[in-house]
Amino acid sequence: MKISVIQFKSELGEIEKNFETAARLIECAGNSDVAILPELWSSGYYPVPPEKFADRNAEKTSEFISNAAKKFNLNIIAGSVIAEDDGKIFNRCVVSDRTGKIISDYDKTHLFGFAGEEKVFSPGKKIVTTEIDGVKCGLAICYDLRFPEFIRRLALNGIEILFVPAAWSLRRLFPRQILTKARAIENQIFVVFANSSGKSEIINPLGETVAESGTGEEVLTAEIDLSFRPEVIKSMNLLADRNEVTDKI
Repeated sequence: MKISVIQFKSELGEIEKNFETAARLIECAGNSDVAILPELWSSGYYPVPPEKFADRNAEKTSEFISNAAKKFNLNIIAGSVIAEDDGKIFNRCVVSDRTGKIISDYDKTHLFGFAGEEKVFSPGKKIVTTEIDGVKCGLAICYDLRFPEFIRRLALNGIEILFVPAAWSLRRLFPRQILTKARAIENQIFVVFANSSGKSEIINPLGETVAESGTGEEVLTAEIDLSFRPEVIKSMNLLADRNEVTDKI
């Protein structure tokens, strides 16, 4: 599977300009199987008040990626956008298959208190898996990566690839690089991390870096060998050896 990670720093609050940039970079990824955008790419992270920049039910975003997916025969994970739904504001990811059909949406579950996200966004209430070209994939957004029990639930649901759009500060680069590798190793999955601030990466189930970007605007493209994962699991099946302790201490 050929994956393109689209990395760019959005202009804060400049919705139309950011859509134009995304369209240009998606075209650069047109020969891939999957393209993923970063977190809050359409607005930047994040303008205040966010409701002023919200995409109602993510309709504009859905139409945009649906058209691009059909044009380039490309599965698109639309990072995330500010979405208004029934009077609430969410940090939402939508996914289109190659035919332009919207097949999944996911709302960020863990809100980053340090940046005051919980004051303006409502948290998602469900884990989301989606099938891309027959491959079961999981969705998480940025801060979700810090919660191993959340990612483990996706792994127990059978995902092979975890896609993580993010707006992760490079000031916290070192722990983030550890987290992407740890989530990959402990769940024996591929992790695709698309970061607006730079240093996006694709990690294999052994925690090895398949590809890593620089810090500027970039389309990071790499091929992952999905047959590698069963080989890793065959040598050491972590989920099969998992033993839940139920007794109280």
